[in-house]
Amino acid sequence: MGDRAFGPLMLFFALPNILPMPPGASGIFGLPLTILATQFMLGRKPWLPRIVAKRSLSRADLILILDRAEKWVTRLEKLLKPRLTILVAPPAERVIGAHCLILAIILALPIPFGNVPPAFAICLFCLGVLERDGAWVIAGSLAFVATITVVAGVLFALLKGAVLVINAAFN
Repeated sequence: MGDRAFGPLMLFFALPNILPMPPGASGIFGLPLTILATQFMLGRKPWLPRIVAKRSLSRADLILILDRAEKWVTRLEKLLKPRLTILVAPPAERVIGAHCLILAIILALPIPFGNVPPAFAICLFCLGVLERDGAWVIAGSLAFVATITVVAGVLFALLKGAVLVINAAFN
């Protein structure tokens, strides 16, 4: 698939995180996403460590997944089309890769229910890259900004809470 392999590979690791997952699952999917996003940002070909690359699904499991995904894929195909291709051209792909790297790092953090917004944004970016659809890249960028805003708010609240706890402990 060449340079278009990043879309489906990253989508494969991001999609499960859109659903609420048990604690630790986002870290398992976040590491390969971080590796892939780094390579995408640097303009390299996709590569995964052997321990990840050797994993596979059984044929029966793959058929089950594809059967369940068929109606969703059909709907998506109607929405995806090549447009605003300047937003998915090679220089812009590096920016998309940087955004996906930041989102993958956030996704890998152990934040309860914190995996959904970054995974959703990564999925939007991946669909845009896969189909050369700049409109989906714009949607991914908006989701990226929203995710960063939420994460910044959470970090600010945690920092503020820590300061209050420390002040209460020493006063």
